[in-house]
Parts: sequence; structure tokens; C-alpha cells
Amino acid sequence: MSALPAKPGLRHSVSESNGNNHQLSATAQRERLVSNVIRQEGRSLRSETDCKTTWDESDTCRRLRDRAWDVARWKEELETCAQKVDEEMEALTLSKEQTEHALAATAVPLEVGSECLTLRDGRRGYELAADPVDEELKREVELIERMQQVLQQHVDKAFEHLCVLQEARHQLTADLQNKMDALDIDMSCLSLTIKSPQISLKTNPTRVPLGSSTPQEWVQFSQYNVARAQEAMQVSQLMREDLSLTRTQLQNELNAQRRATEFALRKRTHHEEQARDELEWQIGNTEDEMAEMERDIHGLDADLQGKMASLKLAHTRLENRTNRPGMDLCRDEVQHGLVNEVHQLEATIVALKQKLSEAQHSMQKMKRHHSHMLQDLSGKQEALSLEQRSMNTRSRLAPPTCSEKAPVLLVPLTNSSGRSNLQLLAQ
Repeated sequence: MSALPAKPGLRHSVSESNGNNHQLSATAQRERLVSNVIRQEGRSLRSETDCKTTWDESDTCRRLRDRAWDVARWKEELETCAQKVDEEMEALTLSKEQTEHALAATAVPLEVGSECLTLRDGRRGYELAADPVDEELKREVELIERMQQVLQQHVDKAFEHLCVLQEARHQLTADLQNKMDALDIDMSCLSLTIKSPQISLKTNPTRVPLGSSTPQEWVQFSQYNVARAQEAMQVSQLMREDLSLTRTQLQNELNAQRRATEFALRKRTHHEEQARDELEWQIGNTEDEMAEMERDIHGLDADLQGKMASLKLAHTRLENRTNRPGMDLCRDEVQHGLVNEVHQLEATIVALKQKLSEAQHSMQKMKRHHSHMLQDLSGKQEALSLEQRSMNTRSRLAPPTCSEKAPVLLVPLTNSSGRSNLQLLAQ
């Protein structure tokens, strides 16, 4: 018979088997002890983490409520400041439009002053004088032009500051909208619980978002917006006071200058009327004198003709007596008388001719002066007509009215969202 084959493998001894059994028992006991310790530690950890989680959740809710209170407080402050900015913008807009009305009201006085100057430039001769009326009218026109420049500058400044207020209100509105959104988010977070269906795990929730700010920066940002708006409102109030004061001062200056111009115009008209009346009186007297002179010239000429006839008579007599014959050609008393008569008549004729020439020369001078006075009278009458037209033109200047009480149609300013008076706050 053949031998049985040997089985491969290592055979352990009985002692090794018993040692293995003891080792298994010891290991099981040790693992049970470890497991017991772990279970106790797990129970302690569960209890501790439950308390920690509950406390953390409670502390988070408290912080959310505190944060919501801070945001709500700043929200109210921003709302109040924005409302004040709206009121100040409306007040500044009203003052600006009143200034624009005052600026537009200077168009008629400027037109009237320029028209009066143009009318008075139509005077002729010595009536075209640089009198006080011209000075007052030029001063009035210069004052109105300066008023227009000053008022336009104030209107431009008011418009620019309205833009500043608009920008400040836009910043307040944006900050306020952010506060409202943040408040909604915080209140939503405060309302969440572990049983809320909206909760879920997020990817990297502990990251620091881009653009995050510190609490100090957050407070400083809102403080800056409020301080900027308050500063802009203070400047606006001073600007409104300056606008009102400027309008009043300029209107008072214009009224005073208007009264001075009209006084000078009335005074000049009175003087021109006196000069016209005096000239008319002089013309009347001159015409009477010319009529008298005309009659005297005719009288002198008639006397001169009469004296010439007498001289002819005397000459004829003397000439005829030279024909006496012989001793009868005697220089008798008749001869002496005729010679004396001729000399007297010749002297008389020379005197009459001289006086007639003087009278005619005086007559010509009076006629020329009379013509000159008539021309001057025509100029004075035309000047008076122009002065009257100037007075009528100035009657277009209505009495000054208080522009402060004039109703003004306001155009409400809106923020970047197109809402006025912060309508979004009511949402």
C-alpha cells in the first residue's frame, strides 16, 4: 500500500489556542470599556452641544434684534432728514422761482428806460442837452442791467445748490433703501427656525463677502450722509435769506431810482414849459415890435420921399433964380434962405436915410431872430412832445408788488427712482 500524503499548513499547539482565546476575551473586554467611555463622552457631548447650540441661537437672535433696532433707528433718522431735505428743496425752488419772476419783471423797466433814452435822442438843437434826465435814465438802465446780472447769478447758484440737495437726497434715499432691505433681511433671518422649510446647507457660508464694511464704517457712512444733507440745508437756508434780501434791496434801489428819474423828468418838463412860454412871449413881443418897425419904416420912407420933393423944390428954385439978369442976380435973403433950406434938407435926408437903413437893418435882424425863435420854439414843442411821450411810456411801469406773496407753480423734484417726497418710505 502506498503512504497517505501530508496536509500542508502550520498546526498550532494547545497552548497557542488557549492563548488566542484569552486574547480574544481581553480584547473584547477592552473594546467594551472603550465603547462605554465613548458612549458616555458622546452623551456628554450631545448635552453640551445642545446647550451650546441653543445658547448660540438665542444669542444670534438677540444680536439680530439689536441690529434690527439699530437699523430701524437709522432708518427713522434718514427718513426725517430726507423729509427735511424735501421741504428745503421746495422752499429753495419757491425762492428761486420768485427770483426768476423778479428777473423777468426787469424786462419792462429796461425796455421803458431804453425807449425813453431813444425818444429823447430825437430832440433837436439846444434842446438836445445832456440834462439830469439823461443821467438818471442812464443810471436807471445801468441799475437794471446790474440787477439782471445779480439776479441771474443768484438763480444759477440756487439751481446749482438744488442739484447739491438733489444729490444729498439721492444718497439719503439710497442709504434708506439699503436700510429697509437690510432690515427686511434681518427680520426674515430672525423669523427662521430649524423647522423652517427655507433653510438649507450653503457653499462656503462663512466667507467674507466682497464690499463688506465694519460697524464703524457703517455708522460713519450714514452719519456722513445725514451731516452732508444737514450742511446742504443750512447753506440752502442762508441762500434763501440772501435771495430774499437781494430781491428786496434791488427792488428798493430800482424804486428809488425810478422816483428820481421821474422827478428829474417832471422838473425838466416844467423848465422846458417855462422856456417855451417865455419864448412864445418873446416871439409875440417881437412880432408886435416888427409890426411897429414896419410902420415906422414906411413912415421914414414917406418922410424921405417928402423931403426929396422939398429938396427938389429948393434946388429948382435956386436953379431958376440963377437966371435973374444983371444986378437982380442978388444974393438976397431968399438966396440965403434957399441955401440954408437945401443944406438942412440934405442933412435931414442923410439922417432919414441913415435912420431908415438902421431901421431896415434892425428889421432884418428881428426877422432873422424871429425865424430862429420860431425854429427854437418848434424844437421846444417837439422836445416837450417827446418828454410827454416819455412820461406816457413810463406809465407802463406798474407799482411794485410784493413777489413774496405771488403764487408760484412748483415742479416737484424726484429722486433717481422717479418718486417724489420719498414715496418708497410708505411702502
